[in-house]
Amino acid sequence: MRSLLLVELAGKSPLQTILADSFEVGVAPHWRSDDAGTADIGYEVVLLDARGCAAPDYLAACQEIKQRPGYEDVPVFLYLSDTAALDLLQVYDAGFDDIITTAAAPDLLRARLNKAVFHAVANRQLKGRLQQANAMAFSAMSDTSDLGVNIQFLVHCHECSNIDELGMLLFRTLSHYQLHCSLQMRSEFEVKNLEETGLAKDLEARLLWELKDDGRYVDFGHRCVMNYGKVSLLVKKMPDDPKRFGTIKDNVFSLLQGADARIRSIDSGRMLEMERDVLRGMAHKMQSVMSQVDERYQEVMRRCAILVEDMAMQVESSIMVLDLTESQEETFTDIMHTGVQAVERLFNEGIRIDGSFRRLIDHLNQALLSKEHVSVEELRRILDRL
Repeated sequence: MRSLLLVELAGKSPLQTILADSFEVGVAPHWRSDDAGTADIGYEVVLLDARGCAAPDYLAACQEIKQRPGYEDVPVFLYLSDTAALDLLQVYDAGFDDIITTAAAPDLLRARLNKAVFHAVANRQLKGRLQQANAMAFSAMSDTSDLGVNIQFLVHCHECSNIDELGMLLFRTLSHYQLHCSLQMRSEFEVKNLEETGLAKDLEARLLWELKDDGRYVDFGHRCVMNYGKVSLLVKKMPDDPKRFGTIKDNVFSLLQGADARIRSIDSGRMLEMERDVLRGMAHKMQSVMSQVDERYQEVMRRCAILVEDMAMQVESSIMVLDLTESQEETFTDIMHTGVQAVERLFNEGIRIDGSFRRLIDHLNQALLSKEHVSVEELRRILDRL
């Protein structure tokens, strides 16, 4: 069973009972950096119950936890009232990994804590493999300068067939700058959040989404969010040297430009595949419609022939009586009137068939020919109708 430290900043907490079935829960009424008896146990996740507490209290508590040796990578969760005021940037800057409110059901609370523990364990296992992979990937580069690394990225990014491959290539390139980052890529088909290890943190993904339209650079503390088009990058620790700070901003930004261009290219390729599927579906549908039109046309012609033959037989039978009476004249009139009505019905049916065919053609023309760019949603609607 996994171990969890519950820090009761707001007094006695009901969370110990709620979590007892899933975690070995240790309880502390507060957190102090010199409290070795609590800190040295080595908990896998920390939950701060800060309901009713002021922001400076729980922000300071998280900073103290993260400064404790061995707790740098331990996920720390903030538990707040669902009506509490919240500054997302301050919470993230203090070192929290996620936020849970009192509105969350107990099952959701346990699931999110378990997910955080799983990610922390996976990250520790993958860091060693990542360092080895980075060394192998760039061992063949003769030019290790910033420019050479960027050129290699721009050359190889066009070989990536999906945004997962593109994200991993970007992380390998960023390792040259000794940067630890979180990445968000927003294609027409999906939003992908990635870490160096491939596992995204929920809070960082949320932060990148909220800051994606706030300019090219968003600096806070030692962190920086860089935005370009469909790509946002969170650099978790920028260098203190102002010259190196500016150089990294310029060079990394060019990488984001190349990644954005490749995402748009991948989207265009997927759009072409969808359009090809639409055209293929149209061809099959048109064949089916034409086959049905031909069958109905043959049926109409057959029925017309039978109708004319029947009318001819009736007229022939009536003509045998040469001395026409008033009643016979009425008979001829009724026969002809009935025949005309039947022919009109057949003709109207043929018009309806032709109208249905024309509406289908008009709909496809409007959807595919009247616009320079058809959205993903429009293509999906057409495929569903086909």
